[in-house]
Amino acid sequence: MRTFLGVIGGSGLYDIPGLGNAKWKEVSTPWGQPSDAFLVGELDGLPIAFLPRHGRGHKLSPSGINYRANIDAMKRLGVTDLVSISSCGSLKEELPPGTFVLVDQFIDRTIAREKSFFGNGCVAHVSFADPVSPLLVGHIATAAKTENIKIHQGGTYLAMEGPQFSTLAESTLYRSWGCDVIGMTNMPEAKLAREAELCYATVAMVTDYDSWHAEFGTVDVAKVIEMLTSNAKHAKKLVLRLSSILPREHEPCPIGSDRALDNAVITSPDARDPALVAKLKAVAGRVLARSTP
Repeated sequence: MRTFLGVIGGSGLYDIPGLGNAKWKEVSTPWGQPSDAFLVGELDGLPIAFLPRHGRGHKLSPSGINYRANIDAMKRLGVTDLVSISSCGSLKEELPPGTFVLVDQFIDRTIAREKSFFGNGCVAHVSFADPVSPLLVGHIATAAKTENIKIHQGGTYLAMEGPQFSTLAESTLYRSWGCDVIGMTNMPEAKLAREAELCYATVAMVTDYDSWHAEFGTVDVAKVIEMLTSNAKHAKKLVLRLSSILPREHEPCPIGSDRALDNAVITSPDARDPALVAKLKAVAGRVLARSTP
């Protein structure tokens, strides 16, 4: 299978310059409209689809993003490997603003979002113990080091609802849990990517110390925006470098991200809701087609 890189850009990252044959492409899904059109092109012969998570002009709040539509559309375009680039707050002294963290675990504290493609009429339980794809993470780490981008490999991302920042009590609680960074957008995105059998990785770009740090105090939005701009420049370099080193043939994922639905669908074929099955065609058609009654 040919590698097709998908990139979701968070706050401060609204395009990827330098794509060959680039054009903005609208993609319709049965789950509604994605955050924006997709910038589709190629770099060094590698097909790439870029989506600004909040839309160009940053018009969508974290809870207003249609995560299911975004992931379904990536799948429809043919994406095999998905890199999520997200701004976040740091919960650790050793992860100062400007650090890029390659997250390997998540804690989901969001409460107002649709979190699965499956449901009544077609039930599936997808393994999510290891939420990121190690080969993709390794390639990102190599790209970051090549570009002299400060990178920290490994860490737990606490996903909060937002759009407000944490209270001091919340920030202190999350630190006591051992979390490394906090953000508002990587859940349910990562879960949905696994359901769609995409290899997924998160690059969490630190902009602030949340609200726990005595020296830095509460989050200063003006300083966050300044750091967003700096981080976005590095993120664009990271994507360009990653595109040059990714294998052109998709590598089988050692943790089975690209085969996550093999044993996940529980509902028997004769009990499945045809309407829901039709909506699942792009995401789960590979496994649903082989067991159609």
